[in-house]
Amino acid sequence: MRKAVNVPNEQDFAMWNNQKINIHSHITRNFYKVREIRWCALGVNIRYEQNGKGGTHQRPVIIFRGFSKEVCWILPLTTSIKKNPYHKLIGVVEGKVSYVILSQIRLIDTKRLNTKIGIISEDMFNEIRKAIRDLI
Repeated sequence: MRKAVNVPNEQDFAMWNNQKINIHSHITRNFYKVREIRWCALGVNIRYEQNGKGGTHQRPVIIFRGFSKEVCWILPLTTSIKKNPYHKLIGVVEGKVSYVILSQIRLIDTKRLNTKIGIISEDMFNEIRKAIRDLI
């Protein structure tokens, strides 16, 4: 039996839209470095796309690749245990065993980035890079 999908309602989308307008209006950008783990305002998304959590719709992400000071690729993190090639164990993040969701790589505006949580090791980052290459 498949797990039910947590489907957002109109109020969730409206709250996120207001927050997104606020993020968009920020003048400053958040500087970042590849390999950092950061809180990121991912928002309320459609069906199986990874959402942010809580009132601020944020979730930890790994900065995978920077293209400019305005945009970068990120990989969301989860604490959900799934045995598939798209979830890779990365260790403990803020006291919780965490997995990177390889299939959810996405380009974001760096205005979505928030507090730095930490940085992953070069060895772990290289394992993630190899796993991404293997998916393509």
